[in-house]
Amino acid sequence: MTVEIDSVELNFDQKRILYGVYVKGELGKVTGVLGRNGSGKTCLLRILFGDLKPKYKNIRLDENYLKKPLFETNLVAYLPQHQLLPTNLKIKRAFNIFNVDWMTFTNIFDSFGKYANSKTNELSSGELRVVETYLILNSGKKIILLDEPFSFVAPIYVEQFKQLILETKNDRAIIITDHFYREILDIGDSIYLLKDGYSKLIQSKEDLENEGYINFNPQQT
Repeated sequence: MTVEIDSVELNFDQKRILYGVYVKGELGKVTGVLGRNGSGKTCLLRILFGDLKPKYKNIRLDENYLKKPLFETNLVAYLPQHQLLPTNLKIKRAFNIFNVDWMTFTNIFDSFGKYANSKTNELSSGELRVVETYLILNSGKKIILLDEPFSFVAPIYVEQFKQLILETKNDRAIIITDHFYREILDIGDSIYLLKDGYSKLIQSKEDLENEGYINFNPQQT
């Protein structure tokens, strides 16, 4: 399965946000999307998901034009930047709703075992992000959209999620945005940079330096 988006034109008032974008997600691959704040990363995922309507767009599944919002196909799960789970929802209840096994989760993230009967508002923002990201990754959908899943998350959990993404990508097309460019470079099979409304395929860290997204530092590894 492939999912592609292009011919997007999105304006807010008189400001152009997106107008020269092409991004492709593929089954068995991780597609990373990088860009500075305000470059349109979140807007792009929302357009792809189907809850933001631009002036123009072209979304294709397996090269066939999609006439309805992607979320209506029952193929996609989307992790937004804002909180996904309702306040006061018990964590274990959320796992039941998503039909995701709690014991498997706590075997991977063992420090969360104590939260089975806790509510979402009793977790830190980083802990809640771990729960939400795990649920979306294991939702059973073929297309996974992750908008900055590593934000506010402890480094040890970031590393666990990187490994989990690599282990689960074989039967999913995963598209992920984040400011953690090193992590995106680590796990991304293809990476796009959004800049000035356009997308550009990135091959290496040097490409990001040449595009001015990160500063050149010969001492960095």
